[in-house]
Amino acid sequence: MDSTVSMTTSRNLIVDYYDLIPAAIARCAPPPAGASGTPSFAPAFDLPALTDDVRRFFAPATGGWRRLGEYGGHPIQFLDLTGNPGTRTTKTFASLVMVARAVEHIRRTGEAIRIFTPTSANKGIALRDAVGRAIEAGLVKPDQLSVVVLAPAATRHKFRHDRLAGDPALRAANPLLRYVGGAAEGVKALGRAFVDKYAAEAYDRYGMNLWYSLDLRNYLVADAVRAAFEADVSPTSAAPPRWHAHSVSSAYGLLGYNLGRDVLEAAGRAQPTDRPGFLLVQHLGTPDMVLSLRHGGFSRAKMPAYRLDPASGLSVQDADPRFPAVTDDPAEVLDPTFYTHEPATSPSMNELIRRFGGDGIVVSRRECLQRYPMLREWLNGDRPMLPADPDELREWSIVMGLTGVLNAIDRGLVPEGHEVVLHGSGCYGGSDFVPAEPDAEVSTIDDVAAVVWADR
Repeated sequence: MDSTVSMTTSRNLIVDYYDLIPAAIARCAPPPAGASGTPSFAPAFDLPALTDDVRRFFAPATGGWRRLGEYGGHPIQFLDLTGNPGTRTTKTFASLVMVARAVEHIRRTGEAIRIFTPTSANKGIALRDAVGRAIEAGLVKPDQLSVVVLAPAATRHKFRHDRLAGDPALRAANPLLRYVGGAAEGVKALGRAFVDKYAAEAYDRYGMNLWYSLDLRNYLVADAVRAAFEADVSPTSAAPPRWHAHSVSSAYGLLGYNLGRDVLEAAGRAQPTDRPGFLLVQHLGTPDMVLSLRHGGFSRAKMPAYRLDPASGLSVQDADPRFPAVTDDPAEVLDPTFYTHEPATSPSMNELIRRFGGDGIVVSRRECLQRYPMLREWLNGDRPMLPADPDELREWSIVMGLTGVLNAIDRGLVPEGHEVVLHGSGCYGGSDFVPAEPDAEVSTIDDVAAVVWADR
């Protein structure tokens, strides 16, 4: 094992590759069909000019690239997408682009926008950060742009005190709601139902558009810049065959990267012959994309059977190298952020892996903890990333991803001669932020309405 780390090459992935975003939009995002005041409203995919204040708004959209080391003869590269201290996740990029679109709509029409986002956590945290930044930068006034975040109770430990929570008026207009009505994925149905019921009334009474933001295209166009960054600092044409690894719930990040490759290849800035393959990393709570990739469906009956090891008291299996060899619980939820069952994106990722190569692997908390000292040594390079005590970790994406990469190498899943790029999509500990309490607990549309319209 070579644990020698290199210096990080950094860029602002939005400002430095601003020209790529319209090209990505042109490939996948036609103008929204939803008009103002309708449940399907969304601002056009138009971005503001890069004035000084807009550049300041985009300032936290930093990405880093460095070599982590070598393991089992495979070089490991690290694409660090956690540079924004307000989020420490890749959701920064899409959230900034979405809010920039909202700003452009508000400037053009004078109509206010209230974003409504169901989220497991990180998306909501990032949208709150982006809305707060837009107000602070003077791009909009507080009564023109706001965001409602609806998150499941299981992710309460992830939310943080921010610009919006620190001001009573901003907090009232930008509520954080905790869903206590059932399974975590219920936030999506409740959010959709609320916007369907109140979109017309919000527009007619307050001149405000409700924007239900759960659209794959919102994320694809922002994540496309990852491919431009790679082509700039570590082009695939000058590298060994490469796989991109990512902890995934729906694999938006890898699909966005793939869109970026489409744009670059169409422009002659990259070649289809060296497009990387993809390694999906999941946890036992939601292994759906790996199951779909390997077995063509989401049935957990296709998971290997675990047996109790009397000596250790742990559950073990050795029938399938793509699932944990050891776990405390075959149904454990390592990180509730990864909560999507039967994602609609699975067929697209399966086809990409069929065409360009790749695989999928599921990891357990026990396996992550076994690797943790080594991961901490590798990752704590330019800045401390992993806390000394893994119990302090609140976001496991990077730890999951790197554990999955190393397990895949050990189990012979990564072809000889290939290097791996880990997309560092999220990592933060309890000491990185001040926790925030929700503004209300909700389970019904009426519960949500009582809080959302309380400032009116």
